[in-house]
Amino acid sequence: MTKELFKGSILFGPLPAVLVTTIDQDGRPNVFTVSWIGVACSRPPMITIAVRKERLSYENIQATGEFVINLTTREMLKMTDFCGCRSGRKVDKIKHFGLELEEGIDVAVPSLKKSPVALECRVRTVTELGTHDLILAEIVRNKVEKSLIDKDGRIRLGESGLLAYCHGEYYSLGRQPLGTFGHSVARRTARQENQRKKTKDGKKPGSL
Repeated sequence: MTKELFKGSILFGPLPAVLVTTIDQDGRPNVFTVSWIGVACSRPPMITIAVRKERLSYENIQATGEFVINLTTREMLKMTDFCGCRSGRKVDKIKHFGLELEEGIDVAVPSLKKSPVALECRVRTVTELGTHDLILAEIVRNKVEKSLIDKDGRIRLGESGLLAYCHGEYYSLGRQPLGTFGHSVARRTARQENQRKKTKDGKKPGSL
């Protein structure tokens, strides 16, 4: 491939497009869109979001130390975009869309009933970077839509039509996966097992 050179910038994707719910010190909820988000650790489960200081929800998170990440679907596209373009200082976005809220379990912040998965988070650290601050938080509780859990207890998250954001455009994840985690190793292991059986039978791998 031949590549053009550009100065350093955030040319990266795809990313999740999630709705983050917060509350202020008086318990008033707000919701805003975050796409600069990433997994930081599995034990304990930690996640990061990057937020501008001028956002209302930044103040809420600083005041309460809690927030909820609500995953979004193709049906939530309009509200996801709107909540990233309008400030909670001017618009009550929850009222605007008539969003139903579900009470928090381990945090005081509610989640969105329409979201298939909600991650309740408690802030660990806040790091000042520049235009954004990096908020590192521990995921203390997950709430998952029952219809996404199969009879074996596995969560079929890919079947919910999750939204992704890539360089100014939204996409919906397809239902058909390209592969599963570990499939490349599993194929190699199968070949090795086949070779082992041939060797055990007195045949060299590849011989007739």
